Amino acid sequence: MSARERRRGTYADIQALPEHLVGEILDGELVVSPRPAARHARASSALGGLLSGPFDRGVGGPGGWIILDEPELHLADDVLVPDLAGWRRARMPELPDVPFFAQAPDWICEVLSPSTGRIDRQRKLRIYARERVGHAWLVDPEQQTLEVLGLDGEGWRILAVHAEDEQVRAAPFDTVELELAALWAR
Repeated sequence: MSARERRRGTYADIQALPEHLVGEILDGELVVSPRPAARHARASSALGGLLSGPFDRGVGGPGGWIILDEPELHLADDVLVPDLAGWRRARMPELPDVPFFAQAPDWICEVLSPSTGRIDRQRKLRIYARERVGHAWLVDPEQQTLEVLGLDGEGWRILAVHAEDEQVRAAPFDTVELELAALWAR
């Protein structure tokens, strides 16, 4: 069946999914993924923890951000669920009491897995660029890498690629050094 012949995914389709699945609508298509496996969950949780203190709460760092795990984003007709997302407090001074966010974040992080890596790199990054998200991180727990991307015009530019146990300063959170080893399940 061609993409044209497929029925457009709806938010009701996402709401009808069992809890162990994550639903997104990308370019009108319902995309369903399993909940993250252990390595994926470890990398996402550890990274969120490393960023929360200095950037969200201002402990040991500059503050100025709201950082969330798996926020639901409604951007135009697309529904996305990045592993992590952050909004500068200058653009979102208070966390709104909403079920989803219509305001694009300033930074997203996608933790790659064999089942979602291609979707994250191709379809989701294109949508994030369209919505003018300024920075994207791609974390690969299997390869133990962090790719740091910056929006450059209509597309992405690779700012840096870090690996394994490096201590890194990565835009837009480069005022604090992060320990990559904390992200890898060991």
